[in-house]
Amino acid sequence: MKHSLRNFGAGRTKGRGVVRVLSWNVNGLRACARKGFLPWLAASRADVVGIQELRAQASDLAPRLRAPRGFHAAFQPAERLGYSGVALFARRPPDRIETRLGEPRFDREGRLQVATFGRLVLANVYFPKGSGRDRDNSRVPYKLDFYRALFERLEGLRRGGKRVLVMGDFNTAHREIDLARPRDNHKTSGFLPEERAEFDRWLAAGWVDTFRSFESGPGHYTWWSQRQGVRAKNVGWRIDYVLASGAAAPFVRAAFIEPQVTGSDHCPVGVDLALEAFGPS
Repeated sequence: MKHSLRNFGAGRTKGRGVVRVLSWNVNGLRACARKGFLPWLAASRADVVGIQELRAQASDLAPRLRAPRGFHAAFQPAERLGYSGVALFARRPPDRIETRLGEPRFDREGRLQVATFGRLVLANVYFPKGSGRDRDNSRVPYKLDFYRALFERLEGLRRGGKRVLVMGDFNTAHREIDLARPRDNHKTSGFLPEERAEFDRWLAAGWVDTFRSFESGPGHYTWWSQRQGVRAKNVGWRIDYVLASGAAAPFVRAAFIEPQVTGSDHCPVGVDLALEAFGPS
């Protein structure tokens, strides 16, 4: 564990003993790299960064993206080229990473990394969209099945008292406060009653929406349509989260959204954790 924790927090000028964990749907890492991903990463003061929507095989990436300076990288692409995928950048390599739920229909899409750092488990997840290719809601059953399979996978850890964070693009706005135009979207995947009910089930089981632990007000979003002017008007959705298990939540010192960061139709979200989260109780 000492090996895993060395360098965590080392790049921060303030708040020593605090580890920064960030999550960002980059909407294609190669495209985001052309818009400043690596300068952002270098300036982010992050210790761990989970990205979603990788949209590349590791072999497709330039060397500087495969191995950014100061970070160890792990990639879990989808079998389908140019689709889905997740990646993890960390200042120290995790003790181990698991990437499968055990169902090929999920695993072939490259949606999961479960990384262990000492006592802390970080799940980097790209939850499926419920909308199909015809912009219908045909993928909602698949989306909900993925939610439930991951829930069962992580519940054993949570019930066992593990310190767990689940971060990523959940593709669901939980409450009306979490999108700018709720009345217009009750029949839209991402805000359907059954999707919101599944999110409710996670919170009822003891998972904590870290951002809402610090901020209860409206107007905080993480995704905006790419139609012209939409982001400037802040007509968005909050669909990217960091959830904490009951054992991890006491170590969260801050939770935040970074809407000023561009380069994708999503923006980064994150938490600052006490370094003690990674060590013995």
